[in-house]
Amino acid sequence: MIKIYGRNDSSNVQAVMWCVGELDLPHERLDRGHRFGGTDNAEYLAMNPNGLVPVLVDGSHPAVFESAAILRYLASAYGRDPFWPAAAAERAQIDKWAEWCKTTLAPRFTVPIFWAKVRTAPSQQVPEKIEAAINAFDEKLRIAENQLSQHDWLAGEEFTLADIQLGHLLYRYFDMDIVRQPYPALRAYYDKLCERPAYKHHVMVSYDALRVTD
Repeated sequence: MIKIYGRNDSSNVQAVMWCVGELDLPHERLDRGHRFGGTDNAEYLAMNPNGLVPVLVDGSHPAVFESAAILRYLASAYGRDPFWPAAAAERAQIDKWAEWCKTTLAPRFTVPIFWAKVRTAPSQQVPEKIEAAINAFDEKLRIAENQLSQHDWLAGEEFTLADIQLGHLLYRYFDMDIVRQPYPALRAYYDKLCERPAYKHHVMVSYDALRVTD
């Protein structure tokens, strides 16, 4: 039995849970972090010394932390072609897009946009900074728009791990009250994601508990 430690409204936990759902793996998720606490005790810190979520424990194997590492583990252990090919050259074509989403897109969205707009009290928000962050994020989304205008999915013609890394950001991006560029391919891609049962269940989750009000 796979155990995932982390609350269901954590974006990084959602990526892991979506992957677990797509792979149809038996699992148990345990609420940790934010209002649930439980990440600063000795037992948890032994699994993840950073005191963050998610953490994955698969049977008797050592715990894995960092969502990208967890996703690659799940894909390697339980996925198969085309989700995560065995051939290194083919796998790299997917991994490069997954890594781009994690290291280029996510840092431009999570803190400067989502945290600034949702997890910051309105009286403390700086609209000019948020607007600039949205514009910077949209510039990078243009790369995804171009790719998706040529392919059915981010890394090609099949749903892969790369789509987990991009798609889990898009629910909040499209749900938030912000101005967005009219990227038709990206919008069609998001609409297609919304039809996937595992995406609906694990990603399209209310984040109201994270919202800070005056």
